[in-house]
Amino acid sequence: MSSCLVNIDDSSAVVRLTGTLDVAGAETVRGALLARLWDRPGQVVVDVTGLRVSEPRAWDVFAEVRREVADWPAAGLLLCDPSVDRPDQAATVLTGVSAWSSTTAGVPAWPTLDGALAAVAAVPLAGVLSAELAATVVAAREARELVTTGCRTWGVPTLVDPAGIAITEMVNNVVAHARTPMTVRLAAQDGALHLAVRDYSSRRPTFAGLSPPTRVGGRGLLLIDTVARRWGSSALPDGKVVWCVLHPDDEAEALG
Repeated sequence: MSSCLVNIDDSSAVVRLTGTLDVAGAETVRGALLARLWDRPGQVVVDVTGLRVSEPRAWDVFAEVRREVADWPAAGLLLCDPSVDRPDQAATVLTGVSAWSSTTAGVPAWPTLDGALAAVAAVPLAGVLSAELAATVVAAREARELVTTGCRTWGVPTLVDPAGIAITEMVNNVVAHARTPMTVRLAAQDGALHLAVRDYSSRRPTFAGLSPPTRVGGRGLLLIDTVARRWGSSALPDGKVVWCVLHPDDEAEALG
């Protein structure tokens, strides 16, 4: 039985793992990290100083989580791992912060917690907007208002309409199927708009392509797939996150 313990510091970006991690316990760690990454927008530092990994494949959980949240609004993961302090490492400079950095299991890693936290501080948090909504008929309108505010604030007005379509379908899926409270979150990142809706149902969305013309409904995911460059969903221990990414360039090409 895995004896890995996850200690979350609510006052900082640090999550500490202690004990022994094996492949069987990796799923529990995955769920805990994804939940924390949703609860706290921005970079999260996973401190593995007190962790023993009994099976090399268990390291993969950190790279998997990092890939999983790559398109979430304002989410990222890096490690504090003393074992990366090797002579063959190269210095990494981030906005004037020099630290010895390496990559462990596909995740950027620093040998000290101070170095990892300095790397987090050196990268400004993207603009983020969030709203807690009930699963009611007015939820989609409230979500669209949030999206309109974000697009205009962040200088991507051409995304107001396509993002409004995407967020409407994402929210309406919660209202119709999950029927739980939800959190809508959006962020501007690298010129793109990242949208996500978190609910408390384990039911994952499935997309089977075009719907037959005689079918009533069921076109929500098709609309999201049409306006977004990428979209997907992530399972959480008590629900899921459905996300999508929109780029102004896509809309400009469509209009052209």
